Amino acid sequence: MIPARWPREDALQERLLHVHPRTGALRDARIGDLAAILRPGDLLVVNEAATMPGSLRGLAPDETPIEVRLLGELQTGAFRAVLFDGADWRTPTEHRAPPPLLPGGSKIDFGQLSATVERVAPLSARLVELRFDRSGTALWSAFYRTGRPVQYSHTDGPLELWHVQVAYASRPWAAEMPSAGRPLRWELLLALRDRGVQLASVTHAAGLSATGDAALDAALPLAERFEVPAGTAQAVARTRETQGRVVAVGTSAVRALEGAAALNGGALTACAGETDLLLGPGYRRRVADGLLTGVHEKGGSHYALLRAFASDEVLARASAWAEERGYLSHEFGDSWLILG
Repeated sequence: MIPARWPREDALQERLLHVHPRTGALRDARIGDLAAILRPGDLLVVNEAATMPGSLRGLAPDETPIEVRLLGELQTGAFRAVLFDGADWRTPTEHRAPPPLLPGGSKIDFGQLSATVERVAPLSARLVELRFDRSGTALWSAFYRTGRPVQYSHTDGPLELWHVQVAYASRPWAAEMPSAGRPLRWELLLALRDRGVQLASVTHAAGLSATGDAALDAALPLAERFEVPAGTAQAVARTRETQGRVVAVGTSAVRALEGAAALNGGALTACAGETDLLLGPGYRRRVADGLLTGVHEKGGSHYALLRAFASDEVLARASAWAEERGYLSHEFGDSWLILG
């Protein structure tokens, strides 16, 4: 797939491939056509997490430059994070050198703030828990002053934080933008509402797409924080009663909905916590009937989740169709709607 290298001006004209999971039918459309494709009584569930300024550049105790990419805040107030070497986003993650080993108690200096390694994960020495030297408003103010958005080498230039926010972003929980919702502009959301499509939200701490560490990448996605509010649980119940379809916007929204249901015996109720649920072929979905997602390459953790919505044969045909027609991939790319 060809990666989209920069945000495009007219998101509503971006391409949308409608994939029918049962018949395998494929239809080219545009994001702006979504209001005509969905039906009155359907429910669209978005992930309203804002993207953190989660790339922090600092110095290890021996003054070796390193990059820290935050995954999210834990209930203890510490932050889970992944360590990288001192190169920047221009170097592909798989080509970056290993960062220095930082055992528990090591201090990282970020200039305007510092952090101490509280725990190193058994999975990889690069996966750590950090305790910063401040908390609350003071900590988040320092993040926004010194941090940058996480980005990868396929982009054309340095990204600003506004490049990687969805229109309805709320709390800064996401390590990377919940990018399936990126092209959903307010005029489209209003058109959907006027058509009778209901809107609801969850908050899910969308994690990193890749780290360049084989053990870590094989384990993605890691356990991630989520919250399903009462209004969303009630909206799903109403949609079920009226035979509408629940369409999740993005793999992170799916993980929040299905993870919450899994914690409650299969029923969706208002709740918050962490989910380590991995969806794939054979998974019996309890909440989401369809999925609006970006264009993902085979072999990635996001693509694996699509296999809970359609067969390998249908997905392979859709991938070949999208590639032949020049659909763009990655966070600024085109979209698929997997919905019967």
